[in-house]
This record gives sequence, structure tokens and C-alpha cells, in this order.
Amino acid sequence: MTATSDLGASATVQLASPRLLRSVFRRHAAGVAVITARGDAGPVGFTATSLTSVSAEPPLLSFGVGTGGSSWPAISATDHVGVHILGEHQEELAATFARSGADRFGAQTTWREGPEGVPVLDGVLAWMVCRVVTRVPAGDHRIVLAEVVLGDPTGAGRPLLYHQGRFSALRD
Repeated sequence: MTATSDLGASATVQLASPRLLRSVFRRHAAGVAVITARGDAGPVGFTATSLTSVSAEPPLLSFGVGTGGSSWPAISATDHVGVHILGEHQEELAATFARSGADRFGAQTTWREGPEGVPVLDGVLAWMVCRVVTRVPAGDHRIVLAEVVLGDPTGAGRPLLYHQGRFSALRD
């Protein structure tokens, strides 16, 4: 369907659909994070581009997680999560945590048990341990709201981005 805006420019207008949402958000660059938690069978984690700062007082953040994902059972039951901001040198780590069925905590991933038993990834730009405040239903996802308990913002480098369906880096 083609429509003319008030400014007189011709545009292609699509009805709302999952395809439209994906198409629009491919044009939105986002930082890349990995969310981790301790699960009954060991550590779990997933790549997230939905990380958002919510409040400074108290320090709150949010992220979305699919209820069909392998990490959801642990995220749905845990009191604490790890939030890791990835650097441009960590594209393979981001891809590993995004891949279904991948051995996310295998030999290629260096990590340690952090505060509250949360898996903390090594070599990231920054990490935080957060206490889960609530999980809000949102379609086939949940929006997790979490309070930052502690963290380390001292990693060096530039952030990894996700844009047009692939990982990317900032340009000068």
C-alpha cells in the first residue's frame, strides 16, 4: 500500500506485523549484552540487544527474554542475573550466546562464578550483578526489571553493536 504523507512525500506503508517490526528494528543499532544466570543444570546465558537503563535512583535496568528460549526456565526462577556489555572484539562470544543449542559455557568461554553464584564472563567491557525485581509478560517474551547490586565498568575497548542483522563495530 502506498500513501502520501502530509509533507507530500510518497511512502510505502505496511500494516503492523512481526515482519514490519523486524524490518524497522534492523535499522536501529543496538549495543550487545550477554545475560547470564545460574540454572539447576549449570550456567545459562543468552545474547540480548534489548538492554535498557531504566532508573539511576534506584539503579534499575531491563531486558527482554523469550519464553521459548533455553535460558528462560533459569531466568524465570532466579533471584540474580549477570549483565555483560560486550566489546567489538567479542563478536564470536555474542554469536555463541545467540546460537540455539550452542555450548555457551564450553572451552571457548572464559568465566568464573561471581557474587550470588552468577556466572561472570571474562574480558567484557563491563559487567553487573543484578537482583531481579519483576518479570512483566510481553507477548512471547518477558521484560525483566532488575536492580544493579554491584559491577565492574573498567574493561577497555569499544562496544559491539548489532545492526542490519549482524554484529558490527563503531566507525570513527
